[in-house]
Amino acid sequence: MNSMKTQILNRIEKFPSSGTFIASDFYDIASYETIRKTLNRLTDEEIIQKIIPGFYYKPAYNELIGEHEAPDIHETAFAISRKYNWTIAPSESAALNFLGLSTQVPSKWTYISDGRYASYDLGPITIEYKRTANKNISNMSLKTRTVIQAIRALGKNNIKGKDIEIIKKALSKEDRIKLLEEGKASSVWIYEIIKLIAAVD
Repeated sequence: MNSMKTQILNRIEKFPSSGTFIASDFYDIASYETIRKTLNRLTDEEIIQKIIPGFYYKPAYNELIGEHEAPDIHETAFAISRKYNWTIAPSESAALNFLGLSTQVPSKWTYISDGRYASYDLGPITIEYKRTANKNISNMSLKTRTVIQAIRALGKNNIKGKDIEIIKKALSKEDRIKLLEEGKASSVWIYEIIKLIAAVD
């Protein structure tokens, strides 16, 4: 048990700071029951914290504010989708936040999903999944899905040159190549903006 606990702890240490993890992230180490008991024990020992039942994180300590940081909302949203095998993408204000188009922290983080509608309360924050047609989310990279959702959130007549530049900076050359190819299935007006984003400087 101690050896397995050490292995689980070592893996947790490799996760992103304040990133979310679930039992299945350790299935190659031990059985579900052993993992569950170990995570509960680590929670009791205050090494990790439980966000909602079945979801945990190792809080990073922020010296500046003198307290532990909250879990990363995007990490938590993707951990939930990983557990249920959903394909998701940030939508609305979450997409804008993900790409750096907005620094505001919304009280509701919305994601489109090919799974069922679901909503999770994390204290003052709500993560909401809205079901979408599979064609709007399949056969696309996460970055492409997110960019399309961000363009939709900004609106056809509200996208400015500075927004296009911010999105460009959030994407690698490979991301932009994929965006140009994968985005062909989107609306005509969205694809016109995609071409501006993917254009070589």
